[in-house]
Amino acid sequence: MNRVALARIPSGSSLSSRRIEEFFKDETVSEVMINGGSEVWVERNGRLEHVDTVSQTETRSFIERTLLPLGRRIDITAPVVDARLGDGSRMCAVIEPIAIDGPCVSVRRFSAKRITISDFACQQVAEILQQLVFDRRNVLISGAASAGKTTLLNSLCDFLGTNDRIVTIEDIAELQLSHRNVVRLEARPSSPDGNLEISTKTLVRTALRLRPDRLIIGEVRGAETLDMLSAMNTGHDGSMSTIHANSARDALRRVESLVLQHAANWSREIVQDHVASSINAIVHVARNIDGSRFVKEVLLVSREGLNEVVLDGRVLREVW
Repeated sequence: MNRVALARIPSGSSLSSRRIEEFFKDETVSEVMINGGSEVWVERNGRLEHVDTVSQTETRSFIERTLLPLGRRIDITAPVVDARLGDGSRMCAVIEPIAIDGPCVSVRRFSAKRITISDFACQQVAEILQQLVFDRRNVLISGAASAGKTTLLNSLCDFLGTNDRIVTIEDIAELQLSHRNVVRLEARPSSPDGNLEISTKTLVRTALRLRPDRLIIGEVRGAETLDMLSAMNTGHDGSMSTIHANSARDALRRVESLVLQHAANWSREIVQDHVASSINAIVHVARNIDGSRFVKEVLLVSREGLNEVVLDGRVLREVW
């Protein structure tokens, strides 16, 4: 798929005869979405806008064209697919009978522009985030969907030591690290062809045998959470991950809940102590009304309690 590619389409024009690839000519477009097989929406400069329509036939053809070189398929037996495209973009597609009104597609484009911490925070807050990385603190980045969690994680990785051996683990590989000593692992779903699932939990355990100095886990949301915390608490200082949550404190509670689900014989007190000894800081990102992303909170975590360092993007106090 051409990522340099979607001139702005005049409002009201019919696009049923156009190929969907034409929607990627505009470099300001960060995501392309198709609802019900025909309604095309794009996210441009942080804002969603309805562009026009395409035919359901073209939508289905686009999905199949995109999946073919990846060796993936979508059909009635496997109506949902998540895939990493050749340029690093990520596509999620859903077809009938799961998608009631017709095929649905979302393509989050790989950005050629390098996003830095300064795009998320003022200099004071950026310095706090850098120091967390330099001091090898274990950091969890939280936020809502499309808040910029992975993008900020990628930016923080710019400050990892040049001699560090880094192992990344993701459901769909999106991180673009510039370091030389990097091992990238990507989970694999099971398939109708008989391929067994290789879960994020399995990859976390595998990563520990690859001699990592730092573990970078794209997102935790299940059984891998306990393995991540154990790794953070047993010599892999400076590791990082992301999690969906509405605030930094909600992220902490969600981690505790995930651990309780997969360590049923642990008491809540033991879980809270384990989490506090593993995670040193939670960085919460949010979106402004204009669509821009920013660091809303930085919460320091310890056995002694929680300390807010940044709130609503403002520095409340110095960490050191």
